[in-house]
Parts: sequence; C-alpha cells; structure tokens
Amino acid sequence: MLLDTARAMRVLQWLKEGHVSDVALRQGLWGEVSDRVRRLVREREQQAQASEKRLQAFLAALQASPNGLVLLDARGRIEWFNQTAAAHFGFDVQRDLFQHFVNLVRDPGFATYYASGDFSRPVVMPGREHTPARPVRLSVHLHPYAEGRQLLLSRDVTQFEQADAMRRDFVANVSHEIRTPLTVLAGFVETLQSLPLDEAQRSRYLDLMAQQSQRMETLVNDLLVLSRLEGSPLPSEAEWVGVPRLLHYLENEARALSTVLSESGVPGHQFTFDITQNLDISGAHSELQSAMSNLINNSVRYTPNGGELRVQWRLDDHGRAEFTVTDTGPGIAPEHIPRLTERFYRVDRSRSRDTGGTGLGLAIVKHVAQRHGAELKIESTLGKGSRFVLVFPAARVRTRLDD
Repeated sequence: MLLDTARAMRVLQWLKEGHVSDVALRQGLWGEVSDRVRRLVREREQQAQASEKRLQAFLAALQASPNGLVLLDARGRIEWFNQTAAAHFGFDVQRDLFQHFVNLVRDPGFATYYASGDFSRPVVMPGREHTPARPVRLSVHLHPYAEGRQLLLSRDVTQFEQADAMRRDFVANVSHEIRTPLTVLAGFVETLQSLPLDEAQRSRYLDLMAQQSQRMETLVNDLLVLSRLEGSPLPSEAEWVGVPRLLHYLENEARALSTVLSESGVPGHQFTFDITQNLDISGAHSELQSAMSNLINNSVRYTPNGGELRVQWRLDDHGRAEFTVTDTGPGIAPEHIPRLTERFYRVDRSRSRDTGGTGLGLAIVKHVAQRHGAELKIESTLGKGSRFVLVFPAARVRTRLDD
C-alpha cells in the first residue's frame, strides 16, 4: 500500500509540475495511467494548435476582405476590426478597442440608424477622408448575431455613387441637348404651317431648321462614337496608321470648316501643318481620325477669324510621338482645364452652341487616348490661346524608311 501510495503521489506530482514529454512511471498500473494521460494531453494540445491555425487562417481571410468588418459587443463596443475598417473609419488597434463605435464615428446619420434598431437596410455615411473636393462615401450595414452582438460591414461606394450621378447627369444632359433643337424645329414647323411667308422668310426658316437638324445629327454621331469606344475591344498594335496621309485629309477638312465659319468664301484662319512624313502609329484608324479631328476642329471653332492654328506631328526625345494643336484663341481659365474632358462640360455654354459644339469632343479624345496608351495634355492662357497634345508611347510608334 505504501509503495502504491508513493507511485500515486509521484504521478500526482507529475500532473502538477511535469512536462507532457516526460514520463512519471514506466511500469505498473500508475505507469499505464500516466502514459494514457500524457497521450490524451498531447492530443488535446495538437487539437488546440489546429484550432489556433484555423482561427488565424479565418482572421487572415477577414483581414483580406475588401469590405470593412467590425465586431461589436452587446453594448456597441468594438471587439475586433480588420484593416479595411481601420482605413474606412480611422481606427487604431491600441487606442480604439473596446470603445463605443457611435462615439468614435460621430455621424448623425449612423447614430439615428443605430438607435432605430431597424437594420434591414444599410446606411450611407461619409468616410474618414471625406472632403467636399474629394468625397468618400461608405455603405454601413449592421447584422445582429449571438447574445446581442453585432457584425458591422462597411463598403466604399464612392465610385458607385459617382457613376450613378454621372449616369443621371448624362441622361439629363442628353435630354436637354436634344430638347433644345427639337423645340426650335417644332416652332419653325408650326410657323411654316400656320403663317403665310414669302420666299425669303421661308428660306431663312428652312436654313435655321437645317442648322438645328445638323446639330442633333452631330450630337447623335458623337454619342455613337462614345458608345463604340466604351464597348469595343482595345485597338490592335499590329495595325499601322499612316498619320501623315490622315493629317493631309484633316487639313483640308479644317480649311473647309474655317471657310464656312468665316462666311467669306475663303478660310478665316492661318494654318501651319508641320508633319514628320515617315512617322506612323499603330492603332485604330477611325478612332485616331476622330480624336485628331476633334482637336483641330475645336481650335478652328473657338479661334476668331484671323487667328492662327499650328498642327504638329513629330517624334520627341524619348521616342514617343506627339500630336500637337496650338491656337491663338481666347484661352481657358485654369479652373476649367481639369474638367474639360467631362461629357457635356462647357466653359461657355452659349458660345459652344453658337460654334456647333456638343460638349463631347474632348471626352472622345480622352477615351481614344486611353485606348491607345496615350496621354492628353492641355495647356492654356487666357487671352493668348491653347495647346492640346496627344503623347503616344514609343511602343506604338514606327519610323518608316523613305522609299
């Protein structure tokens, strides 16, 4: 009995202070007991390690989520959050754990949402870096789970809201742009139908109707061009466009437009075309023609009679191709330049309508530039003129050997 008691005490001491790799006894009943306990403890440790690995993998997955995740206890205090949520709300692990979410965020819209207890829909609120100039909008949705806790999901919806706003503005602008000439046409048609007019009056009204019809046709054509650009594959790099020949065609087009605008039978502008004759570029001929034509024709339309236009096509010092249009027009104020490529954006709406502009030309140029890996640069000085440059990457440039 004493020996058995001593062995039991030894096993008990091992259970209190021993290591799982040690063995209290190697023989006898108590040896079997200690060995079974050691194996059981080792299995539990392995299970605990496996559970810890699964937990860490789960937390790593939550950290990798593009959405913000915040775990709140029953009192609305922060128990855990991932890095995306930290970026959305400006949280810090050391400072903000176990703080009340409502107190940290301090947004009236979210406070009302949280207090209502109705979490069937998300609420949209400003993000941490929100400013009037650079808005950041977050969609925040609470999901209750065990024992009063809540899972908060946050998602950056800035681009979605901007895209939706652009869609609404686009529809409104298109409707407005088409409604105006339609109203004019309807008025002239009613006049022609209801009033006895002499031949001169009829001719004048028909000319005005033709102008409005042309304006609508131009708008529809530009919209179709934008639609094709957005929905078609990127231009091939294997198709080469002879830019010098294209620019000779655009030069004749520009001189014809200048003649029409001057109403004098001769071009109202002085043109200079400085073209590197053996420099071609890979891409879509129709898209490049549309972009270059828009830049040239815009300068013709906005430069008063007697002004100068210079078109240049050359190779720069880095092997890139530059297409440049420089005019002596009225120039553009600095605050307008960043927005010139927005659809329907106009510096002077009344002047744009007088010159026949649709407000889509530079948007088309920007899309074509992006699809060809090019960059559009705009420089302008009020009262002195403007300079528009398309810079094409060296990979799309080819210098032909002279025949």
